[in-house]
Amino acid sequence: MKTCLLAGLIAIAGYEAIGQAKTDTVVVELTRSSRVVFTLSDRNDLPLLRQYDFQALFNHILNKVEGVPAEAISDTLADKQQEYEEVIWEDDEEGDRNWREVRIKRVYRKPRSSFNLDLGMNNYLTDGNFPNGELYEVRPWGSWYVAMNSVQRMRIGGKFYTEWALGLSWYTFKFENDNLVISKDENGVIFAEDLTPGRNFRKSKISASYLQASFIPVLDFGGSGRKARIWDAEGSRFRIGFGPYAAYRIGSHSKLVYSEGSGKEKDKDRDSFYLENFRYGLRLQLGIRSTDLFVNYDLNNLFSDKPNNPRLNAISFGIIF
Repeated sequence: MKTCLLAGLIAIAGYEAIGQAKTDTVVVELTRSSRVVFTLSDRNDLPLLRQYDFQALFNHILNKVEGVPAEAISDTLADKQQEYEEVIWEDDEEGDRNWREVRIKRVYRKPRSSFNLDLGMNNYLTDGNFPNGELYEVRPWGSWYVAMNSVQRMRIGGKFYTEWALGLSWYTFKFENDNLVISKDENGVIFAEDLTPGRNFRKSKISASYLQASFIPVLDFGGSGRKARIWDAEGSRFRIGFGPYAAYRIGSHSKLVYSEGSGKEKDKDRDSFYLENFRYGLRLQLGIRSTDLFVNYDLNNLFSDKPNNPRLNAISFGIIF
């Protein structure tokens, strides 16, 4: 049927050259039950109509007839969108006014914006291993990683697109020792246990918030260039992305929660604790249909270079909503 449509469109485009009739309406019979009605009010529009991408237009119409979601149709048209610079009119040798087209094609991809939420868990590595038996050993459940990002996706070509993201992220490291107290001196951060009698310790943690940016090239084997939502049964079958990120610390604090007597106490200390102001690393994203997972790994140390500071590289992993 598409072949018939294309033949009909070529016939319409060449109508002026074939005959000199002043007909304002042309009916093209495509099949027994399908036809195209073309109405022209101003013949001066013909040069512009010759440039029109009728194939993309009819793909759009056929997709709507077949029930393809509007979002998928708009994505397809955005990927094929073109602009033409101008149409120049000039006189030939006999004085007749003709036209020639200057078709400077500017193909561009329209960025698509979205809002993503990363939700996962934190830990850190020292010399490639998770700390074992150290006072600063963390408990994975309760060491949350949360990030809210504004994402711009841009199709580069084929199955390849990029994601630019800017947002806020939070690290929380919940320690295995619920009575751990964090302080610092001129030599670095100090981890010590609170052994005060009569206290029932519930949790101890350190948290930090960051302004974060990332750039992730993505290879999309589904070819749609968009992330399907949880409720969407279709969408890209498989996506993989890998790229850098960087962040600047905007706040940090420690928190110790315990009960003493009949009351519940929360000791909160807002301090840097020699956490690095800047952090940077690499991010891996894996997606299957509507589910996307991430892994972030900091290439620099969590704490600054002080004699007593542990050498730790933060790692986060979870799901992208």
